[in-house]
Amino acid sequence: MTPEAEDAASAAPGGTAAGSAGPGLPAANAHARTRISGPFTVVEVTGEIDVATADLVAEHLDAATARPEPDVLVDLRSVAFFDCSGLRLLCRAGARAERHGGRVRVVCGTPRIRRLLRASGLLARFPPLPAIPGERE
Repeated sequence: MTPEAEDAASAAPGGTAAGSAGPGLPAANAHARTRISGPFTVVEVTGEIDVATADLVAEHLDAATARPEPDVLVDLRSVAFFDCSGLRLLCRAGARAERHGGRVRVVCGTPRIRRLLRASGLLARFPPLPAIPGERE
């Protein structure tokens, strides 16, 4: 399916899929869950993110970036492993959000993700936030 077709399918009116976490939000899985926090759509990612688990996270990022002017925070604070499959997901979600007039930002508390972003040349595109704005630690 083309990205444009995915956008159209994601933006279909009505509703909530069976097992969804809320209107237009995909159901939580072992590696991602989506929630709303104030003006942000927060995609909380956990565990090991690699080629075997990337589709589970992509489902959440695709839904979060399908809305008009999305402001998406990808919370990586509970990620144990993150490789280029995860970086590809971030880039894809970032590009999709920009097409919809929005943005994707990363939340992480450890230097490990910052080093990976720097080494890949993506630190300027995804400068990490230490926490979700407006939430207590």
